[in-house]
Amino acid sequence: MGSDPLADLPAALPPLRGTLTARRPLADLTWLRVGGPADWLFQPADAADLATFLTALPGDVPVFVLGLGSNLIVRDGGIRGVVIRLGRGFNTIAVEGGRLRAGAAAPDARVAEAAAAAGIDLCFLRTIPGAIGGAVRMNAGCYGRYVADHLVEATAITRAGETVRLAPADLGLGYRASRLPEGWVITEALFEGQRADPQALAAAMAEQLARRDATQPTKERTAGSTFRNPSGASSTGAPSENHALKAWAVIDAAGMRGARLGGAVMNAMHPNFLTNAGGATAADLEGLGEEVRKRVLQHSGISLEWEIRRVGEPSPDI
Repeated sequence: MGSDPLADLPAALPPLRGTLTARRPLADLTWLRVGGPADWLFQPADAADLATFLTALPGDVPVFVLGLGSNLIVRDGGIRGVVIRLGRGFNTIAVEGGRLRAGAAAPDARVAEAAAAAGIDLCFLRTIPGAIGGAVRMNAGCYGRYVADHLVEATAITRAGETVRLAPADLGLGYRASRLPEGWVITEALFEGQRADPQALAAAMAEQLARRDATQPTKERTAGSTFRNPSGASSTGAPSENHALKAWAVIDAAGMRGARLGGAVMNAMHPNFLTNAGGATAADLEGLGEEVRKRVLQHSGISLEWEIRRVGEPSPDI
């Protein structure tokens, strides 16, 4: 890393049980399979290891938390600072009476299935890509239900290494958003849901999956919905009264279904799914997304907002 001060990072840290890797490529950790390297990638062994790391990490080193990479474009130049990715030490799921506690790295789908088997209705999580940490941070939702409707509390480790418990009000959950400070890492969350028959919940999830597979390109390389629905939502995360306007419809009306840039395409099956059709760069994907925003604004006067997070630096060759 040359003269980069981050080159001396290991010397500034105490012994760690997790894995710290320099210049780790990130493309294989995202669903879109694009993106340059992180200066450092840290994969903590458990919450105590993570707290030790954050406590010792110099305060001027940027921190980015990477989940399953399901709603993310990492730019081709990579991410400066430290990327933290939670793994096996953070994927436990435990039923506590009528509640369920899940580690931040537990996939949303697996949490929904475990809850259903225990007769707890968290079925809305079944078709949401990603893991619980990201679901809490972004107040993920589906079929009119949101994390905010079911979250009891979340546990997080602050940038300074302190462990805190956060109620939904502390997180300020809104439409696809929260007020979680940058660099704080959610480690687990406690949910509650209505009690129901496990077989009925399993059937409901099967119906959701069938509906999703019939309308979305689930077998292709996407990152879920690219843009938020223009109508937005209320401050609680619930849909607003005017929720009929859909991002896919205004994209289609602007003639951008199937639009291409390099290896990036707005999916023909569902035009709000930005897709790596093969060999796309992050610049292709983000550039096509911006062209879609431009065309929709010209056609309908609607300014689409990105739902996919875009992070990192552009390629130095651009």
